Amino acid sequence: MKRSMMLAFAAAFSLTVAGCANENEGQKKEESSEHAGHEGMNHSGSGELPEGLKEAENPKFEKGSKAVMNADHMEGMDGAEATIAGAFETTVYTVSYTPEGGGDPVTDHKWVIHEEIKDASEEPYKEEDKVTLAADHMEGMEGAEATIDSAEETTVYMVDFVPADGGEEVKNHKWVTESELTAAE
Repeated sequence: MKRSMMLAFAAAFSLTVAGCANENEGQKKEESSEHAGHEGMNHSGSGELPEGLKEAENPKFEKGSKAVMNADHMEGMDGAEATIAGAFETTVYTVSYTPEGGGDPVTDHKWVIHEEIKDASEEPYKEEDKVTLAADHMEGMEGAEATIDSAEETTVYMVDFVPADGGEEVKNHKWVTESELTAAE
């Protein structure tokens, strides 16, 4: 009787521990998938600008100035200090698409600018419009069919920064909007 109680207790204890481990595993997967849509992102860029993109005349943040990013497009971005590499006037979009060549759908990707849309119209696109992406921020993005999730005319910035959680410097990151920046102290 004592032996069977001990076996029952051991089995119950093992199931409890296994359940906690699975719960923690699921929690880790959920936490790591917060930025899952950006694991193929080309964080640093060449600095090459899309054709037709115009520099901002009076940007809030001048080229070479410092700003703190309040954006979470990728890990280490939120709270990191950025150096402004360029400021441009355009329409910026969040888009949803399935990568060229397959892969999981990407939803509400921030940001694609008007000049990164293939054969872009003169007028800005609106929510729900269908477009073909010419941007190459992420693997499978260029040539993908996308849906516009949101559109805003604003100043966008190309920035250099060291991730707030450490790591290598990111150069010429495209794009951060003016509303995602605050003056560095």
